[in-house]
Amino acid sequence: MPDIATKRARVQALLSAHSPADAIATYYALHHDPARTRLFLHHDAAGHADGFLVRAQTGMDLFTPTVIARAPSEQAAATLFQSGLIAGRPYFLLLPPELEAVAFRDLEVSAAERLHVYCLEPKHFRPVINALVQPGAGQNGMPRFEIRSEQRALSTAAVIWRSPHFAEISVSTAPEARGRGWGRSVVSALANEILTMDVQPLYITAGDNQASIRVAKALGFDDTDARIFSGSATRPPTS
Repeated sequence: MPDIATKRARVQALLSAHSPADAIATYYALHHDPARTRLFLHHDAAGHADGFLVRAQTGMDLFTPTVIARAPSEQAAATLFQSGLIAGRPYFLLLPPELEAVAFRDLEVSAAERLHVYCLEPKHFRPVINALVQPGAGQNGMPRFEIRSEQRALSTAAVIWRSPHFAEISVSTAPEARGRGWGRSVVSALANEILTMDVQPLYITAGDNQASIRVAKALGFDDTDARIFSGSATRPPTS
């Protein structure tokens, strides 16, 4: 059985490390903590890897692993689901849109969304300066910015993951603090910090979340036209 380093070397050619469309898959397949990563390969008739499934534990939810997959066909995807997903266990899917149909066919899927991937080019950045924004302590030494009141964070932007080329931003604003531009302010501060690290900020949001999309566009993030199918899923015991 090949170790994860060997498997990662085999799937590297299936991904474009500089492409925003492949950024999440590249991170989890090649850079996520190997102790929290399981990588399953699919091979063509010649024995070369032509698809993969990553099952990764993350800090967001240790009990619901994130699942990323690439497959040349629905049959290959079905084989990867069978080998990589434990029946009855919940997972969080992040798949290319072309695998949406097979996911609905072979898995029990709920809370499905189509995510839009936005990327920030330095020349397009329109920063916002807000004196209320302060740096905070992010996970694993990652940067984080927030606006606080009475020892409580009302708006926070943090890095979810970072690869050699990209870093994904998450933002959260308390309901009572919305409408003040604070989400845009903390994202701006974090995007600026990420750019100083010579990686590109990514902002990934549901296609129907207009408030979130306005934050991205106001700061100069460009819609890359990359889309990700996401949802909660379990593999039925009989599939």
